[in-house]
Amino acid sequence: MKKLQYILLAILAISFSFSACTEEEPFETITADDEPRILNPIFANGENGQLPLITEISRDANLTMELTLTPSTFSTVTWLIDGYEVNEGTEIDMNLKAGSYHFKVLVTTGTGKSTFREGIVKINPLANDPQTIEKGVERIITPGGTGIIYGYNLNLVKSLVIGGLSINDFSFNEDPDGDYLQYSVPNDLSEGKHRILLVDEGASDYGGNTVTVTSSALATGGISRVDPNSVWHLTGLNMDQIASITLGGQTITSFTQQTATELVLTSPNLEAGSYTLTGKTKSNTALKFYSEGSFKEEISLTVSSETVLYEGHHYISWELPDGDPNKTFNLIAKEVFAAMSPGTTLNIHYSLNPGAGYWQMQTTTGWWTALPGTGTLDLAADGFVELVMTQEMLDLIQAQDGFLCVGHGYYVDRVSIK
Repeated sequence: MKKLQYILLAILAISFSFSACTEEEPFETITADDEPRILNPIFANGENGQLPLITEISRDANLTMELTLTPSTFSTVTWLIDGYEVNEGTEIDMNLKAGSYHFKVLVTTGTGKSTFREGIVKINPLANDPQTIEKGVERIITPGGTGIIYGYNLNLVKSLVIGGLSINDFSFNEDPDGDYLQYSVPNDLSEGKHRILLVDEGASDYGGNTVTVTSSALATGGISRVDPNSVWHLTGLNMDQIASITLGGQTITSFTQQTATELVLTSPNLEAGSYTLTGKTKSNTALKFYSEGSFKEEISLTVSSETVLYEGHHYISWELPDGDPNKTFNLIAKEVFAAMSPGTTLNIHYSLNPGAGYWQMQTTTGWWTALPGTGTLDLAADGFVELVMTQEMLDLIQAQDGFLCVGHGYYVDRVSIK
């Protein structure tokens, strides 16, 4: 019996020995040559080619985040805002002014392997802050030109700072379509993207998001469609630098009128369809076009003989307060619809605001009643909505104070009928 007890004690001792060795000498599987991975937090995927929204906070709160990664022992973490390094380490805790920011976290190992996550961080102003909104292409400016900033509480602004340069040559303007500041762009403002600061009487500064500065000839309006053999207005910046316009292989070098902001010419007599539009400047560089949120050297333009009811760049968001002109699109009088016949095709051309978060459109009466047979449309990319008008639609528009486009996150660029 004692012999059996000794055997059991020996087995138990060996078992404890193995357990002790396991605890004291763990088997390490992580090496410096491992691929880096960010385990937490998990960033959302972007939609429609746009970066995802990472977080949305008020400007009185800090942007905070802690990263869990592997191999943590062999990795360096770098945090970047708008392409600039702002912190190192697995945590970030910083305050940002109002605006939208390109946020990126980069993990790099000692062997040069790396991974990253990126998205948009949106910082909202407080209710009583001077604050800005974007309505169209007014955030693209040129040195020595005139700029416009739309927003709220702008009467509190005593000076502007753009790209580190103070601007005191500006005026505050009240307007039914939205209050704005009109300012002189410094001649020595460098090209590229710069953040705006709004400075009040007490020298407190508030974020106003960004502007893009260019000295190149840039066409921003009149570049989506044109009637054949008709007066054609192109608008933009530095338009007096343009030497030629080419549409569908036909080059035009003679213009009716040419200023820094507008080019007037006669369009080629082309059949209806889509054609490539390009241009050259007097220094033989490519004319640039601002289309679908980016700068391009050639775009597709539609030649058609539609009747245009509206052409512009009117932003829409039903999240804006009542009374804001951009809460709805109501720029076509109901008398226009009174003259329409059933079967008329109404085309609503739109473009998306990349930073809106979601994109929806609805066509309604002036009372926000959905037009018969329509509903809320989820928008995925720039395009157009086609409505075949029925007598029921036309009658309801007359009975309920007109026609509206409502929704969120898009611009109405043109409305036409055929």
